[in-house]
Amino acid sequence: MSQRAGAALCVIAPHDVASFPYEAPAVRALADFAGVRRSKIHVRALPFVANPIGGDVPACVVACVREGDDGVGMLDLDGAHAALSRWGDVLVVPVSVREEGGPALIVTDVDSTLIAQEVIEELAEWAGTRQEVAAVTARAMNGEIDFAQSLRERVATLAGVPETVFRHVTRSLTVTPGAKQLIKSVHSVSGGAFGVVSGGFEEVVGPLATRLSIDFYCANRLEVRDGHLTGHVLGEIVTSHVKVRKLTEWAAQLGVSPSRCVAIGDGANDIPMMQAAGWGVAFCAKSAVRDAIPNSLAVRRLDALVAALF
Repeated sequence: MSQRAGAALCVIAPHDVASFPYEAPAVRALADFAGVRRSKIHVRALPFVANPIGGDVPACVVACVREGDDGVGMLDLDGAHAALSRWGDVLVVPVSVREEGGPALIVTDVDSTLIAQEVIEELAEWAGTRQEVAAVTARAMNGEIDFAQSLRERVATLAGVPETVFRHVTRSLTVTPGAKQLIKSVHSVSGGAFGVVSGGFEEVVGPLATRLSIDFYCANRLEVRDGHLTGHVLGEIVTSHVKVRKLTEWAAQLGVSPSRCVAIGDGANDIPMMQAAGWGVAFCAKSAVRDAIPNSLAVRRLDALVAALF
């Protein structure tokens, strides 16, 4: 990585020290690296939150220093990763996405990013094929097999499932902690929009988008006949190329450049979208995705990105 004027440098680390905020290891390390007083670092503490599917989502500390603030000069971004990564995730946000108070558009994947589940696996539970489908999903998200081919293979196992399954699955979804805060921030702070692109299904993603006040969405559609799924997908499959196209189209609709957009995902089919945006974040991602995307977040909460972006 090279130096980029106006970048924000953030460390997102587990919050496990009682002397928070200015004596937390992540904050000390960032202050020492940037050569600024700890009191000048933007800090946000995130509390533990309950995870409805079991356990807690860990709290974390988000410490952020921005070039040009309080006399901070150019940041050595290569050195930052080497010096700070022991404390947590090191994220570098370019100035382009923080213009006018924050990003103009945030686009996320849905399954295992905006929500905890993989929707097709929830549908497959009703068909008795969950284990088979989950194995194929894992290979597709790692980029081991073609996504469109894998989707058709998985959807074929759903033949005969009653269409009422959509209602049941939609009700069971667990929204990722902090997702609502991230959506609210892009709406209220930067006046931007929020979109989702999903290799999942419109029958579930549509109601979810309405529930969360999401501005744009794109997902696959399943064929239904006589009240039952046929095991076929209708129309164009939402591949990695479609995800890039939708991000570009939505940005154009808003009258902004993709450089002012943020893309977040966890699977191999999200990589091109994250590379096309001004800032891409690999969220609790597969190893192949982390290798391809410089910025990754291991803490499973989307509000950890708010302090970095706004």
